[in-house]
Amino acid sequence: MSYINNIKMFVRVVELGSLSAAGRDLRASPAVASNRIKELEKHLGVRLFNRTTRKLTTTEHGRIFYGGALKLLEALNDAEAAIAEVSRNPKGSIHVTAPLGIGRRLIAPLIPIFHDKYPEIEVRLRLSDRMVDITTEALDVAFKLGQIPDSNFRIRGIIDCRRVLAAAPSYLAKRSTPRKPNDLLSEGHDCLLLRFPGSTQYNWELQTPSGVRKLGVHGPFESDDGDVLTDWALGGHGIVNKPWFEICDHLANGDLVEVLPDTPPVTTNLAIIYPHKRLQDPKVRLFIDFMAENIRKHLTEVMEA
Repeated sequence: MSYINNIKMFVRVVELGSLSAAGRDLRASPAVASNRIKELEKHLGVRLFNRTTRKLTTTEHGRIFYGGALKLLEALNDAEAAIAEVSRNPKGSIHVTAPLGIGRRLIAPLIPIFHDKYPEIEVRLRLSDRMVDITTEALDVAFKLGQIPDSNFRIRGIIDCRRVLAAAPSYLAKRSTPRKPNDLLSEGHDCLLLRFPGSTQYNWELQTPSGVRKLGVHGPFESDDGDVLTDWALGGHGIVNKPWFEICDHLANGDLVEVLPDTPPVTTNLAIIYPHKRLQDPKVRLFIDFMAENIRKHLTEVMEA
């Protein structure tokens, strides 16, 4: 397997742009990463990278070999997946990412249950409200809440999620309660925004009798962590746009009050995104099926309670 490991290291160095980053990704030291590349170059009899003190770039041979290496690794994964399917004993690691709120409330609690059912499968969960590149970061599964752009990935819808605007009673007492969507702008309300490169949450889409109304809202605070926005709202610092299930307890106990209930935000879909492969890894399929079923069941029960 040393030759295969060398090829895996080569592919990750190309994709991540450095030996140290590839080493971290594959749980190897920079020295080990460097040695694997040297062994591969010695075996092939060509230089795969041009190295300087600041930059690592692929040679022409490296670019040619990269395409073949990807096909080789995919074929190997397909073969291993076929064997696991036959043996009905899937094993290995699954790399998963999800937004913070969804990950903490819905996904993380289910992972130990999944592991109890499939003890040979390890789950590596990464939580972030930022956009992630599934391919570059070698992820198997990504959970997404909201509009999904056209892509080459497969999409498994789970459930439509109601969204609400909400604020603390103290904020509304101080700043007044909006009665119609345009009040958010004309009365200068502080809207708490989820912002990061590629985010579109500065445009709030509200359902009105005349159709969807898009508002370019603004406010003094923004963060790339959705739970920070909730904390600010609870502290009376503005109006937040959140999935209902994330703040339903705060609404029930009166810490937050729904704003503009007659013109709520557009419902968004919770979905699972995963790479399109001719032969899907059985352990990934098991994880997707398990999560989709249990998340849908949980949210349905919460919404009907």
